[in-house]
Amino acid sequence: MTRFVLRRLGFVVLTLLLSSMLVFAATHVLPGDVTTMVLGREASEEARDALRQELGLDQPLIVQYGNWLGDLVQGDWGTSISTQQEVRAITLERLRNSAMLALVAFLMYVPLGIFLGVVASWRRNSALDQVISAGSLAFVGLPEFVTAILVVAIFSRALGWFPSSSAIPPDASFFSALPSLILPAMTVSLASLAYVVRMTRSGTVEVLQSDYVRTARLKGLSTSRVLFEHVLRNSLLPTVTVIAAGVGWLMGGLIITESVFSYPGLGRLVLYAVQRRDLPLIQSTTMLIVAIFALANLAADIIYALLNPRIRYR
Repeated sequence: MTRFVLRRLGFVVLTLLLSSMLVFAATHVLPGDVTTMVLGREASEEARDALRQELGLDQPLIVQYGNWLGDLVQGDWGTSISTQQEVRAITLERLRNSAMLALVAFLMYVPLGIFLGVVASWRRNSALDQVISAGSLAFVGLPEFVTAILVVAIFSRALGWFPSSSAIPPDASFFSALPSLILPAMTVSLASLAYVVRMTRSGTVEVLQSDYVRTARLKGLSTSRVLFEHVLRNSLLPTVTVIAAGVGWLMGGLIITESVFSYPGLGRLVLYAVQRRDLPLIQSTTMLIVAIFALANLAADIIYALLNPRIRYR
């Protein structure tokens, strides 16, 4: 297992290196000019050249990439062009906010999705199975902003249980921000629930039809013992993949949800940076999201081995 983890960490490093090249190249082909965004259209060419020199944009691209990657690895993520603040401080603050929202959403839809998937598989082809499948799929086809509007209309406007805006102070603690996290987390959960339900159901149905589960039932083992000792350890393997991918999305991909609820998360920061062509901010936030996805997939591979002892990594 140790050798496997070290090898996968090596792949993570390689992934980050290749991603850094793509991110750097992509930010330099974006339409528009950085100096125009900062100085305005009326700025003189001398002022533009001075700013390019200050930002290092007058150097060859390979030199710019080497300097940027070296500073990034050392923890110097540069200064935001649009806000003149340290990129690292801004990004880590937004990462903390995204982590709080991701935790609430994760606790909402992952346990519920696994539970509903197991129930649907245990009662497969029954009316309950059809209700669970149809109910979980109802929100998948809806755009996130439509789901957000419905959630706000019901739980904020009609019932008055939670605030419609999720704009929290920068230093808000988790518990003080919790009421503002419920509605965006609910929006995300409704969009993600069906994937966990379907993967859990399909995996559990397949395992329930295996010979060793039939043998366990014939031995007279209780339903709960068969389920927890023989079924779930193997049936949850496909679900782990969906959950791992969902972690990265929860941390950096909730651009629409965060925008609708005015939540200061990492996804909204990426949108802000792109709109203002803030190169240091775009590069750092994107690399952070790539790192989260890579580490989430590494965690999924390790969980595979823990859930299924038959899997051996060498």
